[in-house]
Amino acid sequence: MKYKSQKVAYWFFALSMLLLSLQILYGFIMAFAHMGYDVLHQITPFNTARAVHTNLLVVWLLSGFMGAAYYIIPEEAEHELVSVKLAYVQLISLAVVGVVAIVGYHFNYWEGRKFLEIPRPLDWLVVINVLTFLGIIIMTLFKGKKRTTTSLVLTMGLVFAALLYLPGMIWFDNQTMDSFFRWWVVHLWVEGVWELIMGGILAFLLIKITGVDREVIEKWLYVIVGLTFISGILGTGHHYYYIGVGKIWIIVGGIFSTLEPLAFLGMALFAIAMYRKGEKKHPNKIALSWTLGTAIVSFVGAGLLGLAHTLPAVNMYTHGTLVTAMHGHLAFWGAYGMIVLAFISYSMPNMTGRKLYDSTAGLLAFWLSNIGMIGMTVAFGVAGVAQVYLERKVGLDFGDVQKEIQVHFVILAICATLFTTGIAYYIYEFIKYGRPNDEALETNKN
Repeated sequence: MKYKSQKVAYWFFALSMLLLSLQILYGFIMAFAHMGYDVLHQITPFNTARAVHTNLLVVWLLSGFMGAAYYIIPEEAEHELVSVKLAYVQLISLAVVGVVAIVGYHFNYWEGRKFLEIPRPLDWLVVINVLTFLGIIIMTLFKGKKRTTTSLVLTMGLVFAALLYLPGMIWFDNQTMDSFFRWWVVHLWVEGVWELIMGGILAFLLIKITGVDREVIEKWLYVIVGLTFISGILGTGHHYYYIGVGKIWIIVGGIFSTLEPLAFLGMALFAIAMYRKGEKKHPNKIALSWTLGTAIVSFVGAGLLGLAHTLPAVNMYTHGTLVTAMHGHLAFWGAYGMIVLAFISYSMPNMTGRKLYDSTAGLLAFWLSNIGMIGMTVAFGVAGVAQVYLERKVGLDFGDVQKEIQVHFVILAICATLFTTGIAYYIYEFIKYGRPNDEALETNKN
């Protein structure tokens, strides 16, 4: 840790760990409901659990991105954060908005729009919160000595994420128009500007861990920016067909959605080759595993599984089924969940000075969570294929089909338990590191 203000990142990571734990809890509630054991229905109906589960995903990832930015920007700009106190205020307000939203969902206080359930008053608080965050980041860059490509791509992703939140706040009486702009937020976040954020964080980690020349890695960032804007914007079109827009969009969207992870895979494979040939051998193998795993798993989850069901002839049957959940779980985990955990694994030794690099718990966290997630993905996939066949070929009613595929959720729950065990080991390691301290400023310069 080179700058004292980088310690702010720790508390954003702590919030991420808490929210991730809650997200897993609500995932189990839904899994048991799918198995026919909806015992919490009177307290937490399935639609409430689903809204909480997906919104917790967004908030814990955003908290992780913000923490990573607060760590990266001072180091890249060679300047302390312009206001540590304001950063803590922004953290508290983010947590408050998240808690109020989650509690509100249990009392039907929401807008009811899929993935954008947060009520309008809280929308404005989110806008204020994100503007505060961006103000701190941009002013730190402005006052800093350097403006690297890595920091600029990361900041650009964060700025565009804020701008693309606004279309979801426009009110439409027409369902098609509302859905059209809702996808600007939902899709262009996860398959557009969030990829810029991921690219910036991934580049920083690869530079620090592998020792690959900065210029080489940052050239790949230009490729990422180009592919992200081309594939992300056009890839949104595979949603449009189902809200009444022209048929051409399902073809365009299906093709371009599959191109998005290619730049990340290329950058990671190149970095692996350079790491093996280079002289620098970073001792933090856990962070390296999470970092390289991010590029590989995101390529499989977002790329290959996306390709498997966004092809127009296939998507006509699979759209809106559990096949989407198969793709979504591994894509979110690989592209965004793993990059946040990678950065936490890298930064915690630097902020605390405690080099718990190759612990058994850390290795178990990596392997159990990934094996568990792959198992969940397979279970979702098998259940989804059965659902597609029974619903859309045989013609059974939705409710009858759900009873037929209950057995697949038993397997999913077992795999989810394995995944949860891995995350529990990860959180144990996080707690074991303890809080950041000023002594790490002198003892660690990695």
